Amino acid sequence: MDLHTLYPGLDDLKRRARARLPHFVWEYLDSATGAETTKARNRAQLDEILMRPSILHGPLDHDLSTRLMGAEWALPIGVAPVGMSGLVWPEAEILLARNAARANIPYCLSTVACKTPEQVGRHAQGRGWFQLYPPKDPEIRRDMVRRARDAGFDTLVLTVDLPAPSRRERQTRSGITQPPRLTPRLLTQIARRPHWALATAMNGRPRMPTIAKYADDTPGMAPTEHIGYILRTSPDWEYLRWLRDNWQGAFVVKGVLNPQDATALEAEGVDGIWVSNHAGRQFDAAPASIEVLPAIRAATTLPIIFDSGVGGGLDVLRAVALGADMVMMGRAWHYALAALGRDGPRHLTEMFERDIIANMGQVGATRLAEVADRLIRA
Repeated sequence: MDLHTLYPGLDDLKRRARARLPHFVWEYLDSATGAETTKARNRAQLDEILMRPSILHGPLDHDLSTRLMGAEWALPIGVAPVGMSGLVWPEAEILLARNAARANIPYCLSTVACKTPEQVGRHAQGRGWFQLYPPKDPEIRRDMVRRARDAGFDTLVLTVDLPAPSRRERQTRSGITQPPRLTPRLLTQIARRPHWALATAMNGRPRMPTIAKYADDTPGMAPTEHIGYILRTSPDWEYLRWLRDNWQGAFVVKGVLNPQDATALEAEGVDGIWVSNHAGRQFDAAPASIEVLPAIRAATTLPIIFDSGVGGGLDVLRAVALGADMVMMGRAWHYALAALGRDGPRHLTEMFERDIIANMGQVGATRLAEVADRLIRA
């Protein structure tokens, strides 16, 4: 049977993913921080964005292409960085990079992924983005930037919304330890999920090889921390200027929720603003990303990338209507991988493309630039 019949929406993939993943892996992927009110707020605020339907517009030819920082993309969606991506499904980073290259959408690799820039770069075909968790050591910083550039990544993404570790209670309750170790509790969870267990056994224990070059696992860390927390620092404006001056390519700052910060970043010469509250995983009193998007759009002329809470093509159009140039997703791609393995990324791409087209038809839009005129309230 056709996958679009079996799994027509993201919730279908999410249910199947939960049934196939060990409990601790599911909690790692799906959880947020605190009481998860920011995660819920992301969803609730997206639902508040209404659009005006259109009638009697006749057949429409839809153009979903978008231009961002000098590059042409086929769709206004991309793959946001997810730490330990390969924990959710073996070789997740390579599978997602290959699908992104095939579909001509952006793929962003995390510093704390389970594959290195050298392993992933060729699959992204020279158009990948590399997300940097800022190392405190200047030599490590230089080496990471060099490695990303030499591996063919053309965009550097500095994440700035992790000044301190978050507390993700669901992850802690699931039995995760740092450094990771297979306790009897986790082994029991794994035994109940044979698909994941077999696939993972064939590919080896998930690790963070990009940063393994610089440090070994350190005992005594909190369950939701990892060795990356030992290496990273909370960057300042001088740190940002160093990266701007030493990166040959597009430079994006991720984790912006304040219009004043967007204006200041534009003055510093960055190439793009990434509006994100880390999908609710960092701070449980943060505004929904979609809430602040209009004010940030008004505060800068730079391209805007958006994430947090996106659950379908209609949400993509909502974000575009409020000023986003590109909409990124993290969890969604990993629900698809966990649910369908290698077939997941292609299916999710097609699902979102069909959903975007269907909703553009409802509002009578042929191009993405037209959807802002269909807003009723924001």
